[in-house]
Amino acid sequence: MVALPPLTDDTPSASVAAVVVAAGKGLRTGGAVPKQFVIWRGKPLVRHSVEALLNSGVAPVVVAIPDGWHDVAADALTGLANVRFVTGGATRQESVRVALELLVESAPTKVLIHDAARPVLGHEVIDRLVKALDCGLAAIPALPVVDSVVRGGTGAMLHSVPREELYRVQTPQGFAFGSILAAHRAWQGEPDAGDDAQVAVAAGHQVLLVEGDEALRKVTFAADLEEQDVNSQIRTGMGFDVHRLVSGEELWLCGVRIPHDKGLSGHSDADVAIHALVDALLGAIAAGDIGDHFPPSDPQWKGASSDRFLAHAASLVRKAGFAIGNVDVTIICEAPKIGPHKQAMREALARILGIDTGLVSVKATTTERLGMTGRGEGIAAQAVATVHSTGPLPPTLAGA
Repeated sequence: MVALPPLTDDTPSASVAAVVVAAGKGLRTGGAVPKQFVIWRGKPLVRHSVEALLNSGVAPVVVAIPDGWHDVAADALTGLANVRFVTGGATRQESVRVALELLVESAPTKVLIHDAARPVLGHEVIDRLVKALDCGLAAIPALPVVDSVVRGGTGAMLHSVPREELYRVQTPQGFAFGSILAAHRAWQGEPDAGDDAQVAVAAGHQVLLVEGDEALRKVTFAADLEEQDVNSQIRTGMGFDVHRLVSGEELWLCGVRIPHDKGLSGHSDADVAIHALVDALLGAIAAGDIGDHFPPSDPQWKGASSDRFLAHAASLVRKAGFAIGNVDVTIICEAPKIGPHKQAMREALARILGIDTGLVSVKATTTERLGMTGRGEGIAAQAVATVHSTGPLPPTLAGA
């Protein structure tokens, strides 16, 4: 393995882009939908690694998809910025090449090429690859072979094979952008290359090895999609908020401006539904409440859009090692009518959170004209959020 400097909290520079290969049909999983679009641990399989790359500062991300599946792919990655699609070729190597061609105008200095079927992509692997590219033109994550290895034939062992120099290769694989693009353009090997490291070696490049990750295994068969992570933690948080209705203010609920003769009063835009949801997310990871992160005494939050608060809470969930499973918001008021706006609200929350709309529920109820909301003096909201761990948890959360 190549020696690297210690890991830091720094994210890769903006000159690092990525290609995610999701152009296969995934026939070995036996489904009617390519496996990269099947829901796995709460979201489409491809979304896991694309989110991991974007959250590590890698952008843009070009996703190579099967012909005719653009709408499904767009829905699977809805709400994610800096994602582009390209129709893949007949082989994996062709899919990678056309994706690299799309990145030419972005002119990244480095590129990571990843298989969508490896969803559990940790920041540490990305960091090691990017650092290794400061030392060479190509680097791949690898793990040593720990089992005994033999060569066989006709159903019988022929002889043992020394395992000391054998490694299991994973993705993403990292490259200097110009060199791997030229290597793919010049590829004269078999109709398809097993991986991009093979293309780099054929072009005469040395490929460095960095430490991989056991969690970065490939989802291949139907049983892999059905597997439940026995070590996964599932957590639930609850939030509640209330704001007074006053004249002369805009009414914002769930990130949507609602026509009404009154608006909610507060230090920010007073989006009571988002505030309740922020507290639910923060509660799920034991990270305090909205006032801890955005104190009303701080003038910088005067009139601020609550979208920023919710996006921040979602980023804290991801940094804590969790993914959002689903969110459920209930708005409590006599007026205005929420029903006509519920779908727009769901879509707005999904966009801010970076999750599928199908994971967002927005409901409304009244208090039968009882109490503050019943008299039309204010609007209340409550929210519940479920999150699940996506990998090893930080020590402060693992034992919580």
